[in-house]
Amino acid sequence: MLTAGLYNRGCFLLSGTPMVNSRQPNILVRLWLGFWRSVTALRMAVFNILFLLILAVIIGAILRGSDPLVIEPETTLVFNPQGFIVEEHTGTAIERALNEALGQGQVETRLRDLLAVLERAADDDRIGQVLIRTDDLIGVSPGVMQELTEAFEQFRNSGKAVIAYGGIMGQGQYFLASLADEVWLNPDGWVLLTGYGFYRQYFAEGLDRLGVDVNLIRVGEYKSAMEPFVRSDMSEEDREATAYFLSDLWQRYLDSVARNRGLPTTVLADFTENLPDFLERAGGDSAQAALDVGLVDRLVSRPELRAELARRGAPDENGGFRNIGMADYGSAPEPKLRRPDSRVGVIVAQGLITEGSQPPGVIGSDSTSRLIRQALHDDSIEAVVLRVDSGGGSAFASEVIRRELMALREAGKPVVVSFGNVAASGGYWIAMGADEIWAYPSTITGSIGIFGFFPTFQDTFAKIGIYTDGVGTTPLSGALRVDREMDEDVRRLLQSVIEHGYREFIGLVAEHRRMSVEEVDEVAQGRVWSGAQAQQRGLVDQLGTLEEAIGSAARMAGLGDDFRVSYVEPELKPWQQFLTQMGARAILAAGFEPRSSWLGVLPPDLRAGLLADLQRVFEHTQHGRPGVMAHCLCEAPR
Repeated sequence: MLTAGLYNRGCFLLSGTPMVNSRQPNILVRLWLGFWRSVTALRMAVFNILFLLILAVIIGAILRGSDPLVIEPETTLVFNPQGFIVEEHTGTAIERALNEALGQGQVETRLRDLLAVLERAADDDRIGQVLIRTDDLIGVSPGVMQELTEAFEQFRNSGKAVIAYGGIMGQGQYFLASLADEVWLNPDGWVLLTGYGFYRQYFAEGLDRLGVDVNLIRVGEYKSAMEPFVRSDMSEEDREATAYFLSDLWQRYLDSVARNRGLPTTVLADFTENLPDFLERAGGDSAQAALDVGLVDRLVSRPELRAELARRGAPDENGGFRNIGMADYGSAPEPKLRRPDSRVGVIVAQGLITEGSQPPGVIGSDSTSRLIRQALHDDSIEAVVLRVDSGGGSAFASEVIRRELMALREAGKPVVVSFGNVAASGGYWIAMGADEIWAYPSTITGSIGIFGFFPTFQDTFAKIGIYTDGVGTTPLSGALRVDREMDEDVRRLLQSVIEHGYREFIGLVAEHRRMSVEEVDEVAQGRVWSGAQAQQRGLVDQLGTLEEAIGSAARMAGLGDDFRVSYVEPELKPWQQFLTQMGARAILAAGFEPRSSWLGVLPPDLRAGLLADLQRVFEHTQHGRPGVMAHCLCEAPR
């Protein structure tokens, strides 16, 4: 608006004879206005220059290209997942590129990238050994643990050594380390296995003191998602169900780690339950306590680590060991091989289920449905695997997605669903239309139930003397205002809708799982199960990994072993590909430090404006014309 105002004022001054205004502002006001215009012009000039600098860096990076990566023999692959291991990155590709450049955003590593790196390294003669670094890993959920177990078991067939090293290892980091041939711990580190727990804050008393009227309508004895708003403690039903599936998950963790380390499960369980005793016997030295029990093989400092890996592999020119990180190794060119024409498409459905179009990390009824239709119309995709990692969300959106999957099946393409860490409530709903459902033994699933939640605050407002009154033409006029008490007829209406939704849910489960409604109701009621428990109750067909689910889909399509796997993802526009591939990398290549660069101190709206300008520039130049150059509420334990 300021720019438009200056432009109009300039046009007035050039359009005709100057006019004398008898009410002209005094000299101080005119000086201030002149100063302000100068500051504005200077600001615009500075940011235009900065924009041109960024654009020059990006164009220079494109023109220069990059030197091809050379991997020498006896190189150590550093396997160091960052942050949380996820099915897909959260947010759009452009948002991730910008956040990477600014050193912001949630750090994530895709599971598929980890598996691909291991598979490739197994057959790469240049990779002599693998070092697992656990320090940058935040958490590993039980489902991911099974995928990594399978991947490392296949990698061991290559005969290459795997060493794990870390400082402070929680149970997620330690599980990853246990997959190695040897586990080395920093002498000042520790191994802390706390077990799985599920704790929440309960707000009923506090909400009551604030005068909040909580209107919760639910169906299902175990549907406990919103209990914290109506109770001050965990219900016995929720306690029973939660303890049942958590105990199953924890026992599987202990059995897996004990098997990986060649220890009796009882030894591992004793260590987790009596850690203070073990620490006292080790004189308070947590690293020594882990060594004494056999959880680790050696206590090694970082200099000793570098020297030992250089001895086992090859030294580098800096006095360390020759190594390559996962990101560089994954981006290195691979030999061009003949690729089969037939494909199994994988669609990732991760996050909250909601309506409309949503970015990656959220399941949108429109955006996910588009991916399903994209697979439907792609003749090279002959079968589809829907990878679900979701605690649920909108029932309406879930049903929209289920119907799209049914249309895909009816078109003759087999559909298999693979459950990730969580596939509960709405996450289970969208899976029902598949030919087959696969889950991990440790998947959190079930929660077949439905609820409505509508708090009102009329008593809260009354505490400070604010009241609501008025008239309406029908009993429903103004009935769903948060500042009015919910009418009993409205409560009956919502209860009827919720009960209908529950009957529809269990009816669909009965139809797809070939069970009676009574059988479904017995295992439903909002109760959460582990994947193994769900299979025993007929809610899941097979237990296994994503790779096994893909293999099953390929067999259904009659593809045999001659097929390739491709992820069905939104197609990026040219300008999006340009910014994703070059934007963040070019900014970093220019020498700007991600966490301290001038770009990081820009206000969010200014950064967004800069990104929009880049979009417009690229879109216009692409067309050859000049442009302006300026829920279950449950989650997998970690």
